[in-house]
Amino acid sequence: MADTPQTQHLFAQVLARVQAVCAAELGLGADLSRVVVEPPKDPTHGDVATNAAMVLAKEAKAKPRDLAERIAGRLRAEEIVASVDVAGPGFINLTLKPAVWTDTLCVIMRAGRAYGKSAVGAAEKVNVEYVSANPTGPMHVGHCRGAVFGDALASLLELAGSDVTREYYINDAGAQVDVLARSAFLRYREALGEDIGGIPEGLYPGDYLKPVGQALAAEHGKSLLAKPESEWLPLVRAKAIDMMIEAIKDDLAALNIRHDVFFSERSLNAGGHSRVAATIDFLRAKGDVYEGRLPPPKGAPVDDYEDRQQTLFRATAFGDDVDRPLLKSDGSYTYFASDIAYHKDKFDRGFHNLVDVWGADHGGYIKRVEAAIKAVTGGKAALDVKIVQLVRLLRNGEPVKMSKRSGDFVTLREVVDEVGKDAVRFMMLYRKNDAVLDFDLAKVIEQSRDNPVFYVQYGHARGHSIFRTAREEVLPDLPAEESARLAYLAAAPVERLVDPAELSLLRKLAVYPRAVEAAASAHEPHRIAFYLYDLASEFHALWTKGRDLPYLRFINNNDAEMTTARLAMVQGVVTVLASGLAVLGVGAPNEMR
Repeated sequence: MADTPQTQHLFAQVLARVQAVCAAELGLGADLSRVVVEPPKDPTHGDVATNAAMVLAKEAKAKPRDLAERIAGRLRAEEIVASVDVAGPGFINLTLKPAVWTDTLCVIMRAGRAYGKSAVGAAEKVNVEYVSANPTGPMHVGHCRGAVFGDALASLLELAGSDVTREYYINDAGAQVDVLARSAFLRYREALGEDIGGIPEGLYPGDYLKPVGQALAAEHGKSLLAKPESEWLPLVRAKAIDMMIEAIKDDLAALNIRHDVFFSERSLNAGGHSRVAATIDFLRAKGDVYEGRLPPPKGAPVDDYEDRQQTLFRATAFGDDVDRPLLKSDGSYTYFASDIAYHKDKFDRGFHNLVDVWGADHGGYIKRVEAAIKAVTGGKAALDVKIVQLVRLLRNGEPVKMSKRSGDFVTLREVVDEVGKDAVRFMMLYRKNDAVLDFDLAKVIEQSRDNPVFYVQYGHARGHSIFRTAREEVLPDLPAEESARLAYLAAAPVERLVDPAELSLLRKLAVYPRAVEAAASAHEPHRIAFYLYDLASEFHALWTKGRDLPYLRFINNNDAEMTTARLAMVQGVVTVLASGLAVLGVGAPNEMR
């Protein structure tokens, strides 16, 4: 394998050369920041395309097409370029020499698991808040999708160079946790031997509160029975919330999800200092809070509309459709008021880049929170709300509705226990977050190409199987340990990889770092799942070709040199599959039975 000075990933390298050519054509003072290189939408147009002429034409005082021809003439002299075409009003399409693709393997062998890492995040602090389910019961399959999405997004942003904090907002204030406490108190009476009969309407009916009742009985005996509700409610509520949060953490751990911060909503008004009141005062001082009346809603009713004089946030000044109440008629804070204080707290902790992962029923809440963040941060913080749509749970195409544990929904833990962490995580990400997802418990454990998680993991396992076979038949000194194998294959004569199917697979490997950056920029981890499936498909297809065309087989007993070159290609596939699966939180097995 020839040495190469290449240290950047392919698209960064090509961009640097395109920018250098543009600077030579227009002069060193040209603004090249808007020049990009991308894979063309139609692969028949070449390997990469650039908008250079389109964005620089005005500065160059030339027609885009004419400037494109001038830039193209210079690019044809570049050593990595095989051909250049100008298309349409001035797009420039480049076809690169085969050596570019084989050199990608040089980069992978040197980088190992670091291949795909990026510095585009510039170590910026990013807060990703996800799951944030009310601590009133076990997590269900809908929570599962948001949990997996948020966790994978956090890992993706880390790979792209951001400093990420994973956060869970505990909704432990408000009426729902009082209902939880009353439900737990009923189970406490049951634990003491009382026949509680049926669960009254309005209380939580699931068996999951029985351990809470038993813990209360063990801790307090019968003493709570003699206390009025005003005295036992805070004690029972605190115990129930603590135990529910521990159960939620345990469920998340089954998916290998762990948060850095658990932030309590109740803490916003604890300790004699209300951060909600302080935030309202802060906004009032800026003129963004006032006393007034809201006009009657037009069209669909507004949930928080009350025809009375009240304290309002001037949300319309920051892009919302209507100003928003901050205090209820009984003087308590609205949920929105607490939300403003919470997001201000994130900003005060140094987060200017915020990502919130919300459920499907929260879409109408986005505008007001965006308005609030603009107000409390002076426009210095950016919020991206990712809506995670519903999950339809199926078994062989038929809906699954019942749960033994909760009584009325299927829990996250039941799904993980049945099909495994890897199937859950991959399939929850194998569809864009804002599209409804059909999750079939039978199909996600099939061993077929129609099951994406199996197909991708099998690609990784197949690569290791090829290494084992090569070690037995051709290269007994091929190291089994990854870092040693990377060093061994760094000397492989990859210039012998010239078949179109081989070069196509190498092109796919070369795209990975760019795919990571694009997915991180868009906050769309599903792109990595799609990429991995496509890569695995090309790898499996090339292996299948080798069965019919012996000269394409990965292992050639009569040509150890070619075998080494192709093992370097297999190592590239294995390395990238392992990296992408790690982003998704999915295992990369060396064997599958």
